Amino acid sequence: MKISIIGFGWLGKPLAEKLLAKSYQVQGSATSEDKVAKLNQDGLDTILFNLNPHPEGLVFQSLFDTDVLIINVPPRTKSAAPTFHPEQIKYLKELAKQGNVFKIIYVSATSVYPDQNQVARESDKLTKGSTGNPALFEAERILGQDKTYDLTIVRFGGLLGVDRIPGRYFSGKEQVVGDSPVNYIHRDDAVDLMIWIIEKGLWNETYNGVAPLHPKRKEVYEKNAADLGFDPPVSYQEPDKNPWKEISADKILATGFNFTMSNPLDFWYQK
Repeated sequence: MKISIIGFGWLGKPLAEKLLAKSYQVQGSATSEDKVAKLNQDGLDTILFNLNPHPEGLVFQSLFDTDVLIINVPPRTKSAAPTFHPEQIKYLKELAKQGNVFKIIYVSATSVYPDQNQVARESDKLTKGSTGNPALFEAERILGQDKTYDLTIVRFGGLLGVDRIPGRYFSGKEQVVGDSPVNYIHRDDAVDLMIWIIEKGLWNETYNGVAPLHPKRKEVYEKNAADLGFDPPVSYQEPDKNPWKEISADKILATGFNFTMSNPLDFWYQK
């Protein structure tokens, strides 16, 4: 089976390495010549490909000669207009249709759910007016409309672990939000979850990709600080001051998928 990954980044590279170890044919993309050279040196078949939002690159059409296309393109929510990412996805969809791609996994995020002090599930009815992330919501809609391929959407929570340490981002900060539940997933589990979807044939579905346990933010930050030797936050905001959501992992668990790190308090990190 041939698998193409648009975005050999923090998540895409280890996903490719694990797929290669399982004897899949893997090709992917990076957005600069330096990155392409480094990834090829690391043994990954990498092509220069950018979406600005129109496609740019060299011989990138081969990325779409594949059985499974994994779209791992984080939206530039801070540096680009809300329409930028949906435009990127329109071009990707057209390239996938031209290449007769059979199956697509789209990496979305749990930010599509609004913060309404609720447990959020895949069956929740979202609209353009109610979503927490209009760019991702529109991208999901575009991919799902008039499709000629099987599509599964994975809404990942906060992708953490390895060198992404949540407590470090708030070390020494004041008035940090601490009372709301976290919705995290370790990178190792995120990689395994996408491979699980491919190998179990879980197509035309939407899954939340989050660890099933949801400790409070304060618990995670304090444990990170104690375990890794940096300062915890100086102070926290009063409880119940900020809206929150807790993302349900029940649907992916029902398929038989097992998280190796079901509790964000147990995530491993590089010191």
